Amino acid sequence: MTDEFDPALLAAQPLVGQTALVTGAARRVGAVIVRALHAAGANVLIHCRASLEQARALAEDLERVRRGSSAVIQADLLDLPALPRLVQAARERFGALHLLVNNASSFYPTPVGQITPTQWEDLIGTNLRAPLFLTQAAAPLLALGSGSVVNIVDIHGQRPLRQHVVYSTAKAGLIMLTRALARELAPAVRVNAIAPGAILWPEGDMDEARKRRILERTPLQRPGDPSDIARAVLFFAAQAPFVTGQVLAVDGGRSIAW
Repeated sequence: MTDEFDPALLAAQPLVGQTALVTGAARRVGAVIVRALHAAGANVLIHCRASLEQARALAEDLERVRRGSSAVIQADLLDLPALPRLVQAARERFGALHLLVNNASSFYPTPVGQITPTQWEDLIGTNLRAPLFLTQAAAPLLALGSGSVVNIVDIHGQRPLRQHVVYSTAKAGLIMLTRALARELAPAVRVNAIAPGAILWPEGDMDEARKRRILERTPLQRPGDPSDIARAVLFFAAQAPFVTGQVLAVDGGRSIAW
């Protein structure tokens, strides 16, 4: 997997003059989203927690394409008082904020009987609490530019993943948060979500047999690519002005053939 995004895939640059903040953006899907938004003309604020070196390398790549178009901010999303600082950074660096992509996520198993309060705080904190409070902090600035929010949820927010009770619960909450905020923030700010299926396998050990079983239950019989998620973000950001409160499954059809 590469975090490259081919600018030739864009027929135009529909986000010229706009600013996007993407959380968890230093690598994997987040980095591809950043590259896609940048290729579409947006200025990008790259958030990271631990992957500062990778975030800076990504920004350097983007600066070679267009100077003054990217910046990096490091913050722990579990630290609620730090969240308004991300919005302030967008205001100070680029003067505006038009798109917030809540992409950052913690993911690991929490089998019943072994769940700890720390795991609850981490998984709920990164997947649900941070998107709420960051969106709340960003809403006034987003409203000034008729902006939007895109939450990266999960198909397992609607069909729970075995042994991932807390994660599935957090993503289910984020789906409802998407719909609730779409009502609360309308008409000035649109709020939508993307529910990926098998796009990138989780980091760490995952046996090949399990991967095969997942793909066998996927109608398209293959994993997706991070660029599939990036295209969906671009759709919501630039091509769907009359769409809000929706969850788009980008899963190869798995959610209809479970």
